[in-house]
Amino acid sequence: MPHPRSHILVVVADGRKASLLDDSGTALKPHLHLTQSLESTPNPPTRVQGTDKPGRAFQSVGSMRSAMEQTDWHEMQEQQFARDVVAAVKSLHQQHPVDGLILVAPPRTLSYLRQEMPEPLKKLVRTEIDKDLTHCTPKEIEQHLTPA
Repeated sequence: MPHPRSHILVVVADGRKASLLDDSGTALKPHLHLTQSLESTPNPPTRVQGTDKPGRAFQSVGSMRSAMEQTDWHEMQEQQFARDVVAAVKSLHQQHPVDGLILVAPPRTLSYLRQEMPEPLKKLVRTEIDKDLTHCTPKEIEQHLTPA
C-alpha cells in the first residue's frame, strides 16, 4: 500500500495565470485540489504601451550613436507576475507549511519563478516540469505528475 506523500504544493503557472494546488495523494497517485488561483492584469501590446521610438545613446568619445532596445512591457509584467506567484506561495507556506513544491510552467516562467524564489522555498522544490498546463484541469495535471 503506498504511503501518503508529505504536504506538497503544486504551482502551475505561465506569464499570466497560475493555480496553486494541494496534493493530498501519494507519489504514485497524486490527488490535486485547487487552493488558490491568480491572474495577471490585462497587458496591451507593447506597441500600444510604448508611444515613442526607442531612444538613442551617444558614445562618450566620437560621434557614434546606437539605438536602445524598446522596453518589453510584457516581459516586465511576466516578471512581476512571477513575484506575485512566489508571494502567494510564501504566504500559503507560512499559513500551512509545505514539505515540497512542484513547479509546472513554460521554461521562461520557470526561470522567473526561480529568480524570485527565496532560498528556503528553493530548497523545497522537488520537481520542475517545463510545460504550460495552465489550461488543464486538476485531473489532467495529475496525469502529468504520475510517473510513467
